[in-house]
Amino acid sequence: MTHERGWNELADELGIAAVADGEPTRWYDELWSAARQGDVALPWDHTDPHPVLRDWLGEWSAEHGDGSGRRAVVVGCGLGADSEHLAARGWRTVAFDISPAAVTAVRDRYPDSAVDYREGDLLDLATDLVGAFDLVVEIYTLQALHPSLRDRASSGVRRLLAPGGTALVVQVVRRDDEPVTEEPPWTLSRAEMEAVAGDGVRVESLDEVEVPGRAAPFWRLLLTRP
Repeated sequence: MTHERGWNELADELGIAAVADGEPTRWYDELWSAARQGDVALPWDHTDPHPVLRDWLGEWSAEHGDGSGRRAVVVGCGLGADSEHLAARGWRTVAFDISPAAVTAVRDRYPDSAVDYREGDLLDLATDLVGAFDLVVEIYTLQALHPSLRDRASSGVRRLLAPGGTALVVQVVRRDDEPVTEEPPWTLSRAEMEAVAGDGVRVESLDEVEVPGRAAPFWRLLLTRP
C-alpha cells in the first residue's frame, strides 16, 4: 500500500497537538491506531534489533553467556525487534507499550512468541514490574516523551531494576547548542542523560556511539543498581 504521507509526519502533528491539549502521551496510540487502520505505514517497522543493543549484548554475552535464568524488560516495545532478540538469547522477557494498538500489532506479528507482550505505562508501572528485572532496555522512549514528563519517565526506568541489575538506555544525541524542538522526538543532551540516574541507581558509563548508515550519533547509557 502506498501512503500519501509518512508516519513520522503524522507523529509530529499528533505530538504537537497532544502536548497543546495537556495530554502529552495521547499521540502514541493515535499514531499506532492510524497505522492499524492503514492510514500510514506501521511505525518503526523492522525486525532487526537496534545496533547499539545488538553490539552491547554481544559484548555482555561474551563475558557472561546467554540470558538463561535472568529477566529482561523492554520499554516501549513497538513491533518487538529488540524483545525478540533478547528472548532468542535466553532472557525471560517482558515487553510493554502504552499503546494498545501497538501491543495488538506486535502480538499479531509474533503469535507464538516467548515474550510477554503487554500494555504498560512507564509513568505508572504495574506492581509486578517494579524491581523485577536484571536488564532494562529503554531505546527512544525517553525522547518520545515530552520533557515535562522526563523526571517521571527516568524514575520509571530506575524502578524497573532489580538489585544488581543493569539498564541500557539509548537515545539520539542532542548537542548543548541545539534547541529542543516543538515536535517529537525531544532528544536529550549529555546532562539530561546523566540525570536519568538517581535513587541509588548510578551511571556506569555514558558513551557517544556512531552507527554506520545512521546520520546521527547515539547516547549509550549504562545504569546499575547495586
